[in-house]
Amino acid sequence: MSYPEKLKYTKDHEWIRIEGEEAIIGITEFAQKELGDIVFIEVETVDETLEIEEVFGSIEAVKTVSDLFMPISGKVLEFNETLESTPEIINSDPYGEGWIIKIKITNPDEVNDLFDMAGYKELIEA
Repeated sequence: MSYPEKLKYTKDHEWIRIEGEEAIIGITEFAQKELGDIVFIEVETVDETLEIEEVFGSIEAVKTVSDLFMPISGKVLEFNETLESTPEIINSDPYGEGWIIKIKITNPDEVNDLFDMAGYKELIEA
């Protein structure tokens, strides 16, 4: 399984890539494997400012539906519209084309509470 070093991770299996005052968010390879074949993504929070751990959307797989949680506080700027027609791209490229949202960070200090690659790997292999 892959855990890119440049990302931060949450206990809920979201990843976040910081790009200045903005960030890209998706789900980890571990999460997509646990969910199975992803068939639908719903994000109705574009233009909303959400706090850390608030639900920003949901992801539906053949097996189940799961909420998606904000890794840090921020304003949702963009939803990856490619996922509307091809949600399964999360299964094949969770850290690249399978990103879910882009946010404007409102509390940068919250990043310090997220897992680095080693910490996340330890969490899921425990």
